Amino acid sequence: MTDTLRIALAQLNPKVGAIAGNLATARQALAEAEAVGADILMFTELYLTGYFPEDLLFKHQFVTEAMEAARALARETKGLNVSVLLPTVWSVDGKLYNSVILAEDGAVIDRRDKVELPNDDVFYEKRYFTVGELPTPMIIKGIPVGVPICEDVWHKPVSAALVEHGAEILLCPNGSPYWRNKQHQRLELVRQRVAETGLPILYSNQIGGQDELVFDGASFGINADGSLAFQGKSFVPDMVLSDWQKNDTGWHCVKGHVTELVPVNEAPWHAAMLGLRDYVHKNGFKSVVMGLSGGIDSAVVAALAVDALGAENVHCLMLPYRYTSEASLRDAKACAETLGVRYDIVPIGAPVDAVNENLATVFEGHAADITEENLQSRMRGTILMAVSNKLGSLLITTGNKSEMAVGYATIYGDMNGAYNPIKDMLKMQVYGLAEWRNSYYPTDVRGPAGVVIPPEIISKAPSAELRPDQTDQDSLPPYPVLDAIIEALVEEEQSLAEIVAQGFDAELVKRIERLIYMAEFKRRQSAPGPKLTPKAFGIGRKYPITSGYRDGSVAR
Repeated sequence: MTDTLRIALAQLNPKVGAIAGNLATARQALAEAEAVGADILMFTELYLTGYFPEDLLFKHQFVTEAMEAARALARETKGLNVSVLLPTVWSVDGKLYNSVILAEDGAVIDRRDKVELPNDDVFYEKRYFTVGELPTPMIIKGIPVGVPICEDVWHKPVSAALVEHGAEILLCPNGSPYWRNKQHQRLELVRQRVAETGLPILYSNQIGGQDELVFDGASFGINADGSLAFQGKSFVPDMVLSDWQKNDTGWHCVKGHVTELVPVNEAPWHAAMLGLRDYVHKNGFKSVVMGLSGGIDSAVVAALAVDALGAENVHCLMLPYRYTSEASLRDAKACAETLGVRYDIVPIGAPVDAVNENLATVFEGHAADITEENLQSRMRGTILMAVSNKLGSLLITTGNKSEMAVGYATIYGDMNGAYNPIKDMLKMQVYGLAEWRNSYYPTDVRGPAGVVIPPEIISKAPSAELRPDQTDQDSLPPYPVLDAIIEALVEEEQSLAEIVAQGFDAELVKRIERLIYMAEFKRRQSAPGPKLTPKAFGIGRKYPITSGYRDGSVAR
């Protein structure tokens, strides 16, 4: 038994399904932990498979390979001082568990299984895993160490059982995705568990983008008195080291570095940037292509893409028609030049006019309407897809959450694309991040410092420019009003009566509710984007496309 421990948390960026690649990075982390004299090395939840592998878990060969990889890493500990806590899938008698194995001196010597399987929000673990038994501590270096796995620490029974059986310190591996204010929520939750158990807790969390989820890292430790022992970096890999000593009152951290959390208002930029970078790179692409209209949304996406990938890997196209203003042409060019990206102008007048002419007979007797407007958007989407196909760049799209909510977007047109970095940002949040990025140079970016989004883009009225003198407010209420109603309806699931009681016009609220329901079929076919709020369209919010429900709390 020892009265000192050096604990390393491997805050890394696994790729779902890339078992061999994840094993390679785990070996590197093991070597690093041994080199710095760590007694314990802990990886994040389901590290070797990546979190979360979804229906890959139904493939027996996948599970077999994951377990073989876990045993291979265990063999790497032969002759080393460091004990390894490796979260992994584990199959026993035909039952699959979300587990943590303890590897020492070349062998798997112990295992614990996750008890609290989340089955809400973005998590569906009960679809795959068997519930584990309430755990007892693992004995590591002679010390009884409790290992609650992710969701286990959010509920009392697991921690209580570990305390009852003599645990002296709790190490918690996690795959906890980011959304607004999540980092602070984790800290407070763990402090509650510390207060209940009287034990320090070390909380490790992975980083990286996985489809619609972004994992932000920010691994941390809380002393038994509730104080912050250490804090890892946010949104970047980190090997988080801390030294612990035991005295008459138990274990406390004697050395641990605290990295400040990314401020709440800035975190969405980092999350969207990381989500885009990993979506591009993990899917085998190096570069992206996108439409640059001269409006705020495409300008922000272009800046995010440059920050994530570098200017040399971002290709912007302006696709003007007769309604495109001189201001938009000027602003798009200025934005592209400031960011340093490749910028091409491809007019769509001739192809749009040709299609309109060819459809004249079919449309005879019908006045021009939104059909012709949408044709412009669909021509742009077709051209952008052609560039993506020819040049091998991933097409990204630029619709914000406000537009996605009410369907103010053209399916198979401006919605074309493989990924949308701002899909979960309301319009006013897009404006706020544009102002922030112009005045602040964040860390871990590849774009230029200074003003990267021309102020003229921020100050002008937003417009789709599909007809003369068009603005978004011709069809929608002012964005501050629209965003507030969307937030209440979507993120907070408030009733119409509750929203009207806050002072919003009843007919407007009913109209926005109707538009949200009507646009569900579009959203089902939209590009994925990073989840930045508790209720993101897509993975975070599941409503039927065909539904007759309308809120009856306000008279219709």
